[in-house]
Amino acid sequence: MRLDWRGALGIALSATLLWWVLHGHLGEVVGVLAGSHLGLWLACTVVATAIFPLRARRWQAILAPLAGRIPVKPLWHATAIGMMMNNVFPMRAGEFARAFAISRERPDVPFTAAMGSLAVDRLFDGVVVIGLMLIGTLDPRFPADATVFGGLTAGDIATSAAAFLAAVLAGLYAFVLFPGPMLTLVERTGGLVSAPLGARLRGLALNFTGGLGVLRAPRLALEVTFWTVLHWLTNAAAFWLGFAALGIDAPFTTALFVQGIVALGVAVPSSPGFFGVFEAAAAVGLGLYGIDDAFAVSWGIGFHILSFIPITVIGAWYFTRLDLRLRDVAPAGGERAP
Repeated sequence: MRLDWRGALGIALSATLLWWVLHGHLGEVVGVLAGSHLGLWLACTVVATAIFPLRARRWQAILAPLAGRIPVKPLWHATAIGMMMNNVFPMRAGEFARAFAISRERPDVPFTAAMGSLAVDRLFDGVVVIGLMLIGTLDPRFPADATVFGGLTAGDIATSAAAFLAAVLAGLYAFVLFPGPMLTLVERTGGLVSAPLGARLRGLALNFTGGLGVLRAPRLALEVTFWTVLHWLTNAAAFWLGFAALGIDAPFTTALFVQGIVALGVAVPSSPGFFGVFEAAAAVGLGLYGIDDAFAVSWGIGFHILSFIPITVIGAWYFTRLDLRLRDVAPAGGERAP
C-alpha cells in the first residue's frame, strides 16, 4: 500500500503529538501504569472490545432497507476486519476493507451500498457521541470554566459541539426530505471547481442518500439509535473502568465528555491506530477536569493499547479465514472499489 502525502502528514502529526504528551512525563507514566489495578484494566479491555459486536448489530439495521436483514455473523466479521485495517494501515483503509469484506462474504450486498451505509453509520456515531458529550456537561461537577490551549474553555467546546450537532442534523434531514435539490446543490458546488469533480461528488452524495433509507422508516431509525446509544455508553463504561484502574476519581459523566473529545480528536489525519492523536485528546479532555498530566497520559496510553490489541488480533484472524488479500482491501492512491 502506497503512502501518499496525507498518510505521511498523519504519521508526522501522530509522532509530534506523542512526543508532546510524553515529553517530561515518561518516567511518571511508567510508574503510574506499574501501580495500576490489573483486574480493572482487564474488565476495561473486555468492555472496550464489546462495542464491536454492538456496531455489527447496528449495521444490520442500517443495511435493512438496502439488503434486508443480513445475519449478524458476516457483519461482525467485516466490522472486525475493518477495525484491524484501521489499526495497522494509514488513510482509514478499514472503511474500504469493511465494505469490501461484507460484499465479498455476502454477494447480495453491493459494494457501493455498503460504502453508503458506512457514511450513515459514522453519522449516527457523531450525533450520539456529541449528544452524550453535551449530557456530560449537565453534571454540576462539569468544569465549565476550565481552559485549554490558552483560553478555550470546556463550556466553549460544549457550545461548539452543540452548534455542530445542530448543523449536522439540519443537513441530514435536508437530504432525507429534499434529496433531488440537495444532490443538485452538491454537484453544482463541486462544479465550481470542475465538472468531473461535481459529478463525482454527486455520485458520493447519491450513495450517502441511499443509505439514509433507514431514516425514512421510524422503527428502523429508533433501532439504529438504540444500538448506537448502547455502543457509546458501553465505550464510556470502558473509559470509566480505565479511570478506576488508575485511581482517577471521576464521575461517569467525565467519561461521556472525554469520549467526545477523543472522538473529535481522532477525526484528524493520523497514523494507523490513531496513536499520538488519541493520547493528546485524552490529555486535553482529562486536563479540563484537573487530572494530573501523568495520570491523564497514562490512561490514554493504557486504554489505547488494551483496546487496540484484541480487535486487531480478532480482525486478523477473520481476515485469514476469509482468504482476503491486502491488495483487495487496502487501496492505494485512490483506487476505486470493484
